[in-house]
Amino acid sequence: MRRASGTGPGRRRASNAASSWKAALCALVLLLSALVQPPGDRTRGPMPTGARTAAGVFTGSDGDGIVKLAAVEKWRGQGRLRAGHTYLPGDTWSGIEGPPRLLAPWARWRHERTDRVFVLNVPMLAPNEAGLPDAEVRGLLGQGARGAFDGHFTALAERLVALRLADTNVVLGWEMNGVTYTHRCAPDPASWRAYWRRVVTAMRSVAGQHFRFDFAPNRGRDAVAWTECYPGDAFVDIVGMDSYDQPAGMSFREQVEEPYGLRAQVDFAARHGKPVSYPEWGLFRNGDDAPYVRGMTAWFRRYRPVYQTLTDYCPHGVWECPDHPEAAHAYRAR
Repeated sequence: MRRASGTGPGRRRASNAASSWKAALCALVLLLSALVQPPGDRTRGPMPTGARTAAGVFTGSDGDGIVKLAAVEKWRGQGRLRAGHTYLPGDTWSGIEGPPRLLAPWARWRHERTDRVFVLNVPMLAPNEAGLPDAEVRGLLGQGARGAFDGHFTALAERLVALRLADTNVVLGWEMNGVTYTHRCAPDPASWRAYWRRVVTAMRSVAGQHFRFDFAPNRGRDAVAWTECYPGDAFVDIVGMDSYDQPAGMSFREQVEEPYGLRAQVDFAARHGKPVSYPEWGLFRNGDDAPYVRGMTAWFRRYRPVYQTLTDYCPHGVWECPDHPEAAHAYRAR
């Protein structure tokens, strides 16, 4: 979607015989566990032991968004919103390098509590919402694949580390399978993949970084199958998905089962050994759709994403949008 411009070790074995017996017993336990595991859970991407999903709500990119996030947390009444989510402006390269006036308030928010998660959407090209034709996009992707823009992303990484945001979840080039952004994949998937790898390599080269890179397409096929844009396991830490309540008339079950939909995402993530996330979700083409909200929140309980952040500005939200009372009730009751 469009965003406003300016994501008992160590114990010694008593004997070889005891070791062999214990190994056999462990193998039997693992086999029995696999046999009784519910089918739906076999598609779940890996999560750290004891991990829980960080929930969040996007209410604005700057410091005002932080103020609103606190208000939503109080209204929601179900524990803390641990995920803070914002977007870098993609109108200029200086915006993509991370304006301190935008990042500094989020750095303060992040460090007020140790269990918080910071999610930052990072455009791959500037200007990112200028409606450039495919031929021009193709040329820019080629330049990026050859390293022309590496310095901008190194500068961003250095700024994040300096602000103690070295563990940021970076939602790089989001919704790349669509048509909205200059950083779209369809004009040249091979160059897009190579460019993503260049960006990740550049940002990882900065000392002190611990970034997690989130590959987050739109749900569904859109302009290109998002699997064609996947840059490789070595360059992706999380397989995300933006999943709004669209198109009109599509049920949540259909959103799960459609080609390149929610089930395809969790299956793909499991095959590649990645956890999942949902950087953007919210109402859209089906109005005040409480069943969609219940479907999404049940999905989160089942597949335990690293984080999920509801987009709250209209027409997507449940806090700022008075036209969605049933969906708001479903969100608060989850």
